[in-house]
Amino acid sequence: MTDRDESVRLAIYRALARTGQPPTVGAVARDTGLDRAAVEDAIEALAAARHLALDADRHIVLAHPFATRNFGFSVMGERTLWWGGCAWDSFAIPHLVPDEPSALVATTCPACGAPHAWVVTRTEEPAGEQVAHFLVPVSRAWDDVVHTCAHQRIFCSPSCVDDWLRRSGHERGAVFGIGILWRLASRWYEGRLDTPYRRREPSEAAAYFASVGLTGPFWGQ
Repeated sequence: MTDRDESVRLAIYRALARTGQPPTVGAVARDTGLDRAAVEDAIEALAAARHLALDADRHIVLAHPFATRNFGFSVMGERTLWWGGCAWDSFAIPHLVPDEPSALVATTCPACGAPHAWVVTRTEEPAGEQVAHFLVPVSRAWDDVVHTCAHQRIFCSPSCVDDWLRRSGHERGAVFGIGILWRLASRWYEGRLDTPYRRREPSEAAAYFASVGLTGPFWGQ
């Protein structure tokens, strides 16, 4: 990544962490000392490198773990309210944002609409009998990352997953408990608000998934 792109990435991520809202191009230009055209070019480069997901109007939709629209999860800290991009991202935000070490993560079951909420902290897995269902294998996550994130949800139980799969016509993905989801989220985004940021290589990612109890072809192993 070029220094220009890294400075824009950092400005966007830190603004989302601080406010829950994406910064304007003008705000990023002021923060980085770049002109607007350079910021816009950097945003396109970051999207091409899978650091951001943009919509058809070239607005930021996802800057993992932050989202700029409703993906089914709200994350409420003491001072900031975020959209979580998915179950994984929503549980990750309290681990990542230094001034918000806990947050209330809320969602509804996609099958029956039942509401669910957990206080997510850095120190202890939240209690709950609910299960996460991830539809898309990690090797295909960026084929359509908005679709992927929209289908990383939390259900009341495995039977609700089964009901939803029957109605939607989708094949079963990965199903696992809230404790594993918390462990998956806890260290995945380490360093994302710092610089320079280095993403895990695929082999490192697979090892990380295995370390939290997620193994098999779905997880790239």
